[in-house]
Order: sequence, then structure tokens, then C-alpha cells
Amino acid sequence: MYSKRLDNLPPYLFAQIDELKEAQVRRGVDVIDLGIGDPDLPTPPHIVDALCRAARDPANHHYPSYAGMKEFRDAVAAWYRHRFSVNLDPETEITALMGSKDGIAHIPEAFVSPGDYVLVPDPGYPVYRTSTLFAEGRVHELPLLEENDFLPDLSAIPPAVAREARLLFLNYPNNPTAATAPGEFFDEVVDYAREHGLVVVHDNAYSEVSFDGYRAPSFLSARGAMEVGIEMHSLSKTYNMTGWRIGMACGRMEVIKGLKQVKTNVDSGVFNAVQHAAIAALTGPQDCIREASEVYQERRNILVGGLRELGFRVPLPQATFYVWMGVDNGLEFARRLLNDAGIVATPGVGFGKYGEKYVRFAITRSADRIREALDRMRGLDL
Repeated sequence: MYSKRLDNLPPYLFAQIDELKEAQVRRGVDVIDLGIGDPDLPTPPHIVDALCRAARDPANHHYPSYAGMKEFRDAVAAWYRHRFSVNLDPETEITALMGSKDGIAHIPEAFVSPGDYVLVPDPGYPVYRTSTLFAEGRVHELPLLEENDFLPDLSAIPPAVAREARLLFLNYPNNPTAATAPGEFFDEVVDYAREHGLVVVHDNAYSEVSFDGYRAPSFLSARGAMEVGIEMHSLSKTYNMTGWRIGMACGRMEVIKGLKQVKTNVDSGVFNAVQHAAIAALTGPQDCIREASEVYQERRNILVGGLRELGFRVPLPQATFYVWMGVDNGLEFARRLLNDAGIVATPGVGFGKYGEKYVRFAITRSADRIREALDRMRGLDL
């Protein structure tokens, strides 16, 4: 009944986790969900107010621009210039997205022909892999290993694969490992992409969730990056707008053009009222970003400190709202947490085979709930 494409797709990790969680809830379990990275903090009021005003204006009730309102693209350009010192042409180097997942899901359709390789980090956001499969490309995993600070070793890619590769997905600050990348790594990526004719797609959704004074760079800040690729960004994590579905792709004109050509055939753009809200987010007061990061930093400290007291070796992440912890068997560990303690954690294998001996915790629940989760863990023989 279903297409071969669907037959080839693995089950979507977070949908599976939701099913297991709901089964526990139906049994009456008070579940503490530290699984999915969905901020529990509210969208700042000035952004909500901008949406309400725009939604009441009948002028915004028509089809939007495919590429996004000019005012939205101008706001993105100004934000990138202020935040990363990156200059972008709003007309040719920026397009609106229904969240960065939208862009990630569609970019292979513009550049990958059946049988082409796509270089995908492992562990990594599952959509890098599934978008490749939808485009009938071949996935070549780039192992993200702890001994290499969870950075891929580009020199280990077989020459035969590099010759047939079309896209390279990257994501720093990283989901799920919470690793960060130094600027010199991006310089290496640019050189590699030039040598092999690759399009680099950098997923930078977590750049603004950072701690202890760390400021994440943009891939587009690297010398020559605008010649080889693009960056996907999102307002979801930065402004607690996950459900609003608004983001942007920025970078090399030809790559943006290809992505826009695909999207004009599969959707009709982002609702203008949401774009007005995004403009308010990007151009308005930015204190909300710092305040949210302070909340997440407190939660990070509580969770990491508690896990270390339980005997686990856990790095202190500089960015993202994830804690990536090594265990003997991530799937079994996550299953035990859910069944015996009512705690949802994400098994690392859901992000790829190199995540088998890890679990990911999301610090998107209150400090009190994180403390309660730690108390429940103390009652288990872990």
C-alpha cells in the first residue's frame, strides 16, 4: 500500500517516545519528560502582542510571499549583521522557512540525485538522514566520537564517497551531543567543501542557548563560507517559538535559489502574522535570550551536578539545552528510567548507531522537576 520511500524510513524517534510516554500516563504515572527539546518557557509577551495585532489585520490573511516578507528578510539580515558580523543580501541570500526542519527536509531535493552521497553526522538530528532518503540519496555517516570532541574527521571520508557526495550536514552547537565547534573547524570544512564541490548545510538552531559567557559562531562567519553553503536558523529555541514554525535559510545565493525552487512547489510560505511576530523578535529587546539562558544554565547545573553525584561521568555543556551522558546501553537505560521511575530520556541510538552508549536529557522542565527526577534516580540501582 505504501511507497518504497516510506518502507525505507526508520520510525521517527520522537513519535515513538511519545507513544511510550502516553502509555505510562494512561497507567497513572506522573511522567517527568526530559526527552524532547521543546522549551517550557513562554514566548516573550512583545512577540505575542505583535502576532495578535498582525492577525487582526485583514491584509495579512492572504497568501504570503514564498521567500518571506521583505521586512522579515531585512530583519534577518540586520540580526545576522549585529550578532555574527555577517552581511547578507535580503533579496538573494535569505529565504523564510517554516522552522529550520522545513529547510533541512527539503534541501536534498534541490541538490541530490538518486544514488548521490550525503555526509550526515552520527549521532545527529534524524531529519538529516530521512531527508536524504526521501531524495533517494545514500547516507554516509560521519562518526561524532567523544575522543574527537564530537567533531567529524573529514580526512577519514573515503575518496570514492567524497567524489559522489553532494551535501554535508553539520550542526554546532550540536544536537544531541551539546558539543561546540571552534572557528578553525569551520575553516577546515570550507576548504574540504571547495576541494570536493560540496554544498555545506549548517544547522545553527541552538546558537543563542549558551552558558558561562560562551557565544556560538555562525558557519557563515568563516572565510569563504558564503561560497560553499548555507546556514539554517530558527526562532524556535532562541525566542521559545517552537510551535510558531518560523525560521530562515541564509547564505550562498545559488543554494538559496535551489531551496526556494523546491519550496515554491510544496508550500505557500509562512503566515504573514507570524512573520510580523518574528520581526518583533529579531528587532525588539533581546533580554529574553539572556534570561532564558540563565534559566537553562541553572537547570544544567542541577542536572549535571546530580548525575555526577550518582556516579556518572557527565560533561558540562556550553550550549544547547541538552545533557549527553555515556552509559553501557542507552536504549536499556532509557527504558528503565521510564518504566521504573517515570522519567523520559532519549536513547542515543535514536540519533544513530554511534549514539548507542549514550542517553540525552533535555533541560526543558523546571528546576523542581529536574530535582524530583534526580530523587527518583537515586531510588534505582543505576
